[in-house]
Amino acid sequence: MDDMTQFLVRHGGLVLFAAVFAEQAGLPIPAVPVLLAAGALAGTGKMSLAMAIGLGVVACLLGDFIWYYLGRHRGGRILKVLCRISLEPDSCVRRTENFFIRHGTWSLVIAKFVPGLSTITPALAGLFNVSMGRFLLYNGLGAFLWTASFIAPGYLFSNQLEWVAAQAARLGSSLVVLVVGAFALYITYKYFNRQLLLHELRIARITADELKQMLDNGRDVVIVDLRQSLDIDVDPYTIPGAVRVAVEELERRHHEIPRDRDVILFCACPNEVTAARIALLLKKNGITRVRPLAGGVEAWRERNFPLEELGAGVA
Repeated sequence: MDDMTQFLVRHGGLVLFAAVFAEQAGLPIPAVPVLLAAGALAGTGKMSLAMAIGLGVVACLLGDFIWYYLGRHRGGRILKVLCRISLEPDSCVRRTENFFIRHGTWSLVIAKFVPGLSTITPALAGLFNVSMGRFLLYNGLGAFLWTASFIAPGYLFSNQLEWVAAQAARLGSSLVVLVVGAFALYITYKYFNRQLLLHELRIARITADELKQMLDNGRDVVIVDLRQSLDIDVDPYTIPGAVRVAVEELERRHHEIPRDRDVILFCACPNEVTAARIALLLKKNGITRVRPLAGGVEAWRERNFPLEELGAGVA
């Protein structure tokens, strides 16, 4: 028995708990290989199957509950943290909010199997005041299904996985270098894509002071509120005169936007990433006078500029 196998046999429960907790906490540590390995150990009688599933579920629930608590008590500020550590800054919030709109609390179950959504969904559940009982019920179901779905194949195909592990052991450090190198290249690619988008955003955006000055000077400005309905439920105020338009609608109907007026976009996504992406899209379609609002409605509020309350029936 090689040293790695001996280590997993002796400390498999701790490794499983740590890997699942780290992934759910948002660290770029893949837990799936560890779940498969735990299943394989259970299949060969070196670990209890019930213990493996139980540790995975508890670690998953603990990591998710931290984000749920922070979302409930820290609100939108915690989303800014999540977007900063996300490798997909555009999809990190908007994509998850779309999930909530379509699936409700079932999104806590489904998101476990969708890369990029699992960490943010519990925070949004807290932000949008999903009760703790409903959160624990649906998130617990998702944690169990997710954990079991990866431990089960390891358990059922434990002999085959042992053979794969033996072959990997023969390759030694070269395999580790190859896997780590591939992962590092992926992280680097995503990081530079993110930095490119944020660089374009910083060049293009307009500040709340600049927008207020334009309005005070009587400039004919089109202000577009791109926030989702869930964001409006949390903060039912907008900049006076702003028009509510869904991102998908604006992408399809960009030809209706006047080319001879200034167009200002704002969203709820930290760093205005959605607004910046739509602004760049509109520029490519000939609308050159379009800019995202730095800080969105929060920046406008911080300057004590006037706000307009949205009706309860706004979609």
